[in-house]
Amino acid sequence: MNDSFNLLNMMMAQWQRRRYMVYELVTASKVATGQISYTVGPGGDFDIPRPSKLESAFFRQQFNQQLPVDYPFTILRAREDYNRIGLKTLNAFPQFIFYDAANPLGNLFPWPVPNNQYEIHITVMQQLQQFAGMDEEITLPPEYKAALMWNLTLELYPFYGLPVNEIVAKKAEASMRIIEEANAQIPRLQMPGSLQGRGGSYNIYGDYYIGSAG
Repeated sequence: MNDSFNLLNMMMAQWQRRRYMVYELVTASKVATGQISYTVGPGGDFDIPRPSKLESAFFRQQFNQQLPVDYPFTILRAREDYNRIGLKTLNAFPQFIFYDAANPLGNLFPWPVPNNQYEIHITVMQQLQQFAGMDEEITLPPEYKAALMWNLTLELYPFYGLPVNEIVAKKAEASMRIIEEANAQIPRLQMPGSLQGRGGSYNIYGDYYIGSAG
């Protein structure tokens, strides 16, 4: 029973890192203070469970409280991209944001650095349930219960050196597909700004732009 309980929490921690296994995205916000970076995690500037990455982000201009205006951040996915910024303390209209998933607190770097006229919003994956005790009630959506049962059973076979039952494996795969279909959210395709409103075409094989004649 203890082995099963520990494997269950391990499995939930792995599911947390898969977008299609998370049933909801949540948005947290904080008024900018002119800092270069903000902490993200329990007790941090963004007091939420520490995410592994940002799903999306935007900032809100606070000039008009009755009609605030939101602008999307361009997310920098790698530390190397943020390191290329020459003047990291520049205070101006924000454009980019980089999230460093450090542990136990992540670090959020908006750039140019926004002041208190702006509010930063980050959207991350909802924290899946971690079980504190064996008698804890499952608070996940109903479709997760079958997936928990069949996939935990699948995890237990190699743990005890037993051959995998094919029926259990198929049940586990089917239950995961149901959750994936329920949680699937596909954003609309967006074209790079440099390719919009121009004549000619873009060569997807050679990765270059072909200008229009004349």
